[in-house]
Amino acid sequence: MPIKTKQDSHGPSTYGRLWRRELLDVGGHVSGRSWIVGTAEQRVELRDLAGSSDREEADRARAILLSLDGWTSDRIALAFCVQPDSVRHWRWIFGREGVAGLRARTAPGPDPVKARAALSVIEEVLAPGVSERPNWTLPRLADEIAKRTGKRISKSRLSVVLKKGALPGVGRGTP
Repeated sequence: MPIKTKQDSHGPSTYGRLWRRELLDVGGHVSGRSWIVGTAEQRVELRDLAGSSDREEADRARAILLSLDGWTSDRIALAFCVQPDSVRHWRWIFGREGVAGLRARTAPGPDPVKARAALSVIEEVLAPGVSERPNWTLPRLADEIAKRTGKRISKSRLSVVLKKGALPGVGRGTP
């Protein structure tokens, strides 16, 4: 019996996942196990990626390595505290794009010009010790940023920039 591949909006699957009926017909069993295969080179790349400082990227690589070792989607999902569908999605990406598909990507969109301007000003105004500087509220910071850079930033966006800005002493949970 010829093996058919599933067809989706992106074309046929590249790793030959069998239809459930056909899998049972050829003596297989549907257990959540993956049908992907990886070359020795890909395994080396996956091991390198598994050591990445980006945890999500590393988890995706580890999940694929475990898939190649025969782990089921449910078992991997339990180990990484994710949904089994996420594991299947990672396998699908690996099957289509290889290891490169598992790497973290920068989201498309315009440069965060206002955020960069805000962070540069915030770094300057909050640099002096706490005892030597005035109390800064979001509206006062927004006005100071507009005055120094000419870029107007909303209070809500400024709040997000402060939380995600990764400047020492700025945002929640920093000493």
